[in-house]
Amino acid sequence: MENIRITSGEFRGRSIKSPSSKLTHPMGSREKLALFNMIADYLPGAVVMDAFAGSGALGIEAISRGAKSVVFVEKANSVVKTIKENVEILGINDHAEIITGDISDLKIEREFDIIIADPPYDKFDSFNLTKLADWLKKDGIFVLSHPGEAPKIDGLALQKTRKYAGAQISVYKNTLV
Repeated sequence: MENIRITSGEFRGRSIKSPSSKLTHPMGSREKLALFNMIADYLPGAVVMDAFAGSGALGIEAISRGAKSVVFVEKANSVVKTIKENVEILGINDHAEIITGDISDLKIEREFDIIIADPPYDKFDSFNLTKLADWLKKDGIFVLSHPGEAPKIDGLALQKTRKYAGAQISVYKNTLV
């Protein structure tokens, strides 16, 4: 099991666990720092979803930088165990909810200020992106790590894209009423 460092905020420098599994692909610290710099103004007090959560590093980083709460969504039971351990280690249970399941099967009855999605590149599915966008509040921010060109997502307006090695990070805004 590898360790991942929190890059900024309350837990800056602290390490969390990353599952040693081919089920996840932790985002590099340079990319993670860039992602959070792109959305820094939206984080304080935000309700966030960390979709395809893996270790939970992105959601934990959001809490470290001032998000009110995070819902972690991960379908692999073995990986969910790591998220639970990381939440425990940092003592952020009151700010975290963990949902085990596949995005395409979930029924969530709330909206989020920010949704961060870092799906597996080998199983990139635009259906799941559209479903995630449905849970975004008006003027909410959707952050996507993806291969290749930024995909079009119904109801969301692409704001910016940054390229880092083999990955790209795009920020979208919900413009629907």
